[in-house]
Amino acid sequence: MRPIGLGLLVALIVAVVAPAAAMAAPAVKAPTVDAASRKQGMADAPAIMQAAGVECPVSDARLAGKGAKDPKTGVTPSVYEVACGPGSIGFLVQTNGTAAPTMYSCLVANYPADLTKPGNPCILPANLDVMPAVATLVAKAKVPCAPENIRGVGQTANNTIFEVLCPGGSGYMVTASAPLLVSKEATALNCLAYDAANANVKCMMGSPAGRLTIADKFAASANVGCTVKDRRFIGLLTDGTEGYEFSCADGKGWIVKASMTGQVAQSLDCAKVPPGTCTLTDTRAATAEQAGLYTKLAKAAGSDCAVTRYAIFPTQGDKEVVEMVCGDGNGAIGIFPASGKGVVYDCGHALLAGFRCSLGKVDYSGLTADLKKFDKKDCTVSSVGQPLKAATGSMRLEVACADGLPGYMVEYTDPGTPKEAVACSFAGNCVLPTNKKKG
Repeated sequence: MRPIGLGLLVALIVAVVAPAAAMAAPAVKAPTVDAASRKQGMADAPAIMQAAGVECPVSDARLAGKGAKDPKTGVTPSVYEVACGPGSIGFLVQTNGTAAPTMYSCLVANYPADLTKPGNPCILPANLDVMPAVATLVAKAKVPCAPENIRGVGQTANNTIFEVLCPGGSGYMVTASAPLLVSKEATALNCLAYDAANANVKCMMGSPAGRLTIADKFAASANVGCTVKDRRFIGLLTDGTEGYEFSCADGKGWIVKASMTGQVAQSLDCAKVPPGTCTLTDTRAATAEQAGLYTKLAKAAGSDCAVTRYAIFPTQGDKEVVEMVCGDGNGAIGIFPASGKGVVYDCGHALLAGFRCSLGKVDYSGLTADLKKFDKKDCTVSSVGQPLKAATGSMRLEVACADGLPGYMVEYTDPGTPKEAVACSFAGNCVLPTNKKKG
């Protein structure tokens, strides 16, 4: 047997070798089944399949041939072809009557990995057309097409691997059970992942360039105004979508996340993703342009933050949430609706809005100013606790003071509006080290 390494599947796939030298190749057209071999097969196959523990209500069978006698045991192995009824995929089964049978799927036998004429195919009428069963498996694997061709790659002790070619040139590697049963689950991986991987198993039907043309379809569906200049497949993302990157004729770039069903799930501007994410586009100019836009939006919201760096939070409805680093190094969170004026919070007040700064310096001078509104002028805020939601719907934020003396619990009606400040010595529920009651 010839081993085939495949890193993406984290498995060792063994190429199928036809298990009987005595098996004659069938005629190209209308293979016939010898009556005697069918009689012998139908007599022996049910017990063999039952002993193997394989779900197979035998509907047809034949004795396909006998191998060479084992000189050590004196046992001559037999090879049977078995059909398992409508909607299934049959097997070639090798048995010596003592050890567990060795089983090969008719899919792998009839559609060789090297795309050549099968040397020892399944020829029972019920095993000739495997496409209906393949259609069931690829549907379970969420392959977004009806395959127009298939290729058996091989099988391991637990998995059968086969390639499917979709109309238009895209393709998938499907991992199913071994023995191959339509009743079991199956998974699929886009052939583009194999094209990009340093593995010695590749999709062989279609071409990498042909498979990547689906990316242009996603670019059009995303409706981002991109005339595609170049494209690449990023891979399978953690949320189960597939990522594609495009560079556009206008110099911009986009990442499109597509579902396994072929629908665009999300479009991301390369100017708004972390540096290094997009590799087809020089995003420096676009990033500078975007930083200028956020500076203008921040100014319209009443902030003097001159944005030098930024990162995008997940959108909230029609609102874009941006973490910004200002010219002085301080961080801020901007929440900008699609229309109208936005709001900018310093890193202290951003906690009350549900966001934590991670890029810039955290400045609590805004919280110190809130305390002064309640004549608490003795405290310069140095650290804060976790925001707490009150039964009334307001938020409470514990603050500690730089001088080490007990701080305050500040209540807010909204992230930018303080309502009252109560000393921790009276509030009773402060937890920061300098705010806890001593003794």
